Amino acid sequence: MTPNTVFYIIIGIVIFNFVSNKVIAFINAKHFKDEIPMELQDVYNQSDYTNSQAYKRVNYNFSNITSTFSLLVTLAVLFLDGFEYVDHFARAYGSTPISIGLFFFGIIFVVSEVLMLPFAYYKTFVIETKFGFNKTTKKLFVIDKIKSWALTFIVGGILLALVIWFYQLTTTLFWLYAWGLITLVSLITNLFYSKFIVPLFNKQTPLKDGNLKHKILVYAKTVGFTLDHIFVINGSKRSTKANAYFSGFGKQKRITLYDTLINDLDEDEIVAVLAHEVGHYKHKHIIFNLITSVLLTGCTLYLLSLLISNPILANALGVTTVSFHIGIVAFGLLYTPISEITGLIMNYVSRKFEYQADHFAKTSYKPEALVSALKKLSKNSLSNLTPHPAYVFMHYSHPTLLQRISKLNK
Repeated sequence: MTPNTVFYIIIGIVIFNFVSNKVIAFINAKHFKDEIPMELQDVYNQSDYTNSQAYKRVNYNFSNITSTFSLLVTLAVLFLDGFEYVDHFARAYGSTPISIGLFFFGIIFVVSEVLMLPFAYYKTFVIETKFGFNKTTKKLFVIDKIKSWALTFIVGGILLALVIWFYQLTTTLFWLYAWGLITLVSLITNLFYSKFIVPLFNKQTPLKDGNLKHKILVYAKTVGFTLDHIFVINGSKRSTKANAYFSGFGKQKRITLYDTLINDLDEDEIVAVLAHEVGHYKHKHIIFNLITSVLLTGCTLYLLSLLISNPILANALGVTTVSFHIGIVAFGLLYTPISEITGLIMNYVSRKFEYQADHFAKTSYKPEALVSALKKLSKNSLSNLTPHPAYVFMHYSHPTLLQRISKLNK
C-alpha cells in the first residue's frame, strides 16, 4: 500500500465520519417538533416546551457550524502538509525524541484550543446564558481554561514523555509498559479524582446533618451500602443544571450531590437518585467499565505498536521523517472507525446498565420518586423528549426519558 493510498483512506474516513454524523443529526432534528408522548405530558407546559424546542434548534445549528469548521481545518492541515510544518518547528526547538514529541503535541494542542476558544465562549456566554443555564463569570471562564490547560500540559506531558521513553527503550514492546502506566493512572483517577482533581475547580463540603442526610443514611443501611462520604459540590457556580455522581470504590467511595440538585428536587427524589447511583455500585458497573476501558486501551496500544514505525504512515501525512509522534497522529485518524464501533457498543452496554440501576432504585426505594426526579431533571435541562431512535443508538449513553419511565412503570 502506498502513502498516497493511505492518505486518501484517511481523507475518506474523516469525510465519512462527518457526513454520517450530520445525516443522523439532521434526521434527529426533524423530530424537534414532535408531540410530547402521553406519559411525559406533565414534564413541560406549552411555554417550557417551546423553549425546549428553541434550545434544541440553537444547539443543532451551533453544532453544525463548529463541526464544519473542525472538518475544514482538518482537511486543510491534511492537504497542505500541516503536520510536516509542525514537525519541522518542533525539531527546531527539540533535541531529543521526547522533547520533539512534547513540542509537537503542545503546538497542536495550543493551536486547536485557540481556534475553538471563540466557540466555547459563545456556547457559554450566548447560548447557555440566553436559556438561563449559565452562571459562569468571564473571570471564572478564564481561570477554568488556565487550570485545565495546566493539567493537560503537566499530566499529559508526563504521560506522553514516559510513553515515548518506553518506545525508545523497548521499541515494539513499548505498548506493554504504556498499558501498565495508563492502567495505573486510570486506577488512581477512579480512586482519587473527587479528592484531588475536583477541588481544583469546585468547592466540596460534607452534607450537613439534617433530615436529608438522615434519609440517605437510613436508605444506605437498608440496602447494605456503607456510605461514609456524602459531599455537596457548588455546581451552581457555573450552571443551573443539576447532577449527582458516584466515584471511587472500597474505602474511597463517595456520593457527590450538586447543590442545584438539592435545590431542584425534594428529599425523596434526591434519595431515589442516590438509589440509582447505588444500583450502579451494587451491579459492579464501575468495576466493569474500568476493566473494559483497560482492555480496550491494551488492544489499541497493541495495534499501535504494529504500525507506529511504518514509514508509510508518516509519508501519508506528508512528513518525511518517521517518528513516534507522527505515527500516533496517523494511527489515531485510521483508528476512528474502530473507536466509533467500540463507542456504539459501550453506549449500548451503558444504556443497559442504566435500566439495571433504575430497577435497583425502583425495588429498593420509591419508584414514583425516581420517576418525578427524572422528569424534573429533564425539564430543568430542557432535554429532548422525542429523539430519533437512530440518534439514540449512535450517541446516547442513557435511555431516553420515555424509555426509562416506561420501564419503571411496568
